[in-house]
Amino acid sequence: MSEVKVNKISPRSGTDVALGDSGDSFNVPSGAAIAVTGDLKSSTLKDSAGAVVISKSGTAVTLGASGDTVQVASGATLEGAGLAWQSSIVTASTLTAEAGKGYWINTTSNACTITLPGSAAVGDTIILVDYARTWGTNSITFNLNSLNFQGNTTPLPVYNTDGQSVTLVYSGVTQGWIPTVDDAVSLETPQAYAIDYLVVGGGGAGGSDSNGGNNSGGGGGGAGGFRTGTYSSVAIGVTITAVVGGGGSGSATANGASGSASSIAGSGLTTISSAGGAGGGREASNGLDGGSGGGGGIGNDGPAGAAGNGNSPSVSPSQGNNGGTGESPNSTTANGGGGGGAGESGNADGNGDGGDGTQSSITGSATFYAGGGGGGGGTSTGTNPGGSGGGGNGGAVSGGNPGTDGLGGGGSGSGSATPTIQAGGAGGDGVVILSVPTATYSGTTSGSPTVTTSGANTIIKFTGNGTYTT
Repeated sequence: MSEVKVNKISPRSGTDVALGDSGDSFNVPSGAAIAVTGDLKSSTLKDSAGAVVISKSGTAVTLGASGDTVQVASGATLEGAGLAWQSSIVTASTLTAEAGKGYWINTTSNACTITLPGSAAVGDTIILVDYARTWGTNSITFNLNSLNFQGNTTPLPVYNTDGQSVTLVYSGVTQGWIPTVDDAVSLETPQAYAIDYLVVGGGGAGGSDSNGGNNSGGGGGGAGGFRTGTYSSVAIGVTITAVVGGGGSGSATANGASGSASSIAGSGLTTISSAGGAGGGREASNGLDGGSGGGGGIGNDGPAGAAGNGNSPSVSPSQGNNGGTGESPNSTTANGGGGGGAGESGNADGNGDGGDGTQSSITGSATFYAGGGGGGGGTSTGTNPGGSGGGGNGGAVSGGNPGTDGLGGGGSGSGSATPTIQAGGAGGDGVVILSVPTATYSGTTSGSPTVTTSGANTIIKFTGNGTYTT
């Protein structure tokens, strides 16, 4: 029989109808169609060559065979393909994003920091859209959560153009997250950030006593200039050069030498310079001018030396204070005046204590810097203390004592309760300290600074010349 014409084939029993035997093929002529009014059930669907194009195993459905391209017809829309758009509009200042989700970010009221997943697999995708076209006013910033963003963990990417949309796809460890849809590529360039600084000049040396014997004392050395503040916006790639001033040297035959200035400078940045502390006066000599002024000296029955001026050259806020004058003539004690400190002037006329320095917590610990040196004592009855912040204690039966290195303290004057003329104490070396947000710290330095961390900041401490490149 070559042809059978029927309108319906029904099972003889049960509900199943078998067409053909195993291995048989059924051909539908060109132009004909098979219409299915009910469900078409199969675990696999193959093409004419026998390759599986649709298969299901458990809950997994596979479209196409290896090497195939699955296309969506022109005008058709593929929905729910692995990305879940969130119905809630994000208005908070923070968001912890999840892979496979799309977010509407509304920054009308505030900027938003978006923390990306701390672990990710290749192909993980996140989409972020400027819901209200307000990113230009209140930007979004990515917290990278230790993963790379286009090959780097710093600086943190910032998007600040109205109407942006960003699609992030994770590419693996080396490059990390890569924006495949990105309306403002220029905004992926490194962003400027703030750096706090402390700059302390080298301390001045103390002056010497006059000719041995009682009733003469050298003035204390002034502390190095003290300046602290913040660079509010430092561009990436700027090299900040730190110069650390040395302390002045003492002499048995002259005023104490002034310390050297410390400074920081870089392209586009205001140069910050802290003057060296002033040397203390010898005999009846005046203290010198500097970051903080040197104390005046006093000689045997001679006139008292005048105090040296602090904050020289003048800056605002003031970098230091005046020294103290030597004790009045014909005094039986004959103390040299104390050197000025960053926090107060040196003491004068009978009390040669050095002026206290100023406290800073830039390293994470409260520390005094830039204390003035004590004046030399004219008798053996005691010494005049140096100011807090590394000022040397005034000498009595010995030469002057040095200021403390790394604090910019002034050296003390020498005392005269000995027949030998002795040199005033040397000033302490200065210091430069930078505090950089750890999230943006580049790790590029020269000059072997000490690098530590405190809270969210990396502390770079220079006790010698060096650089930090942002």
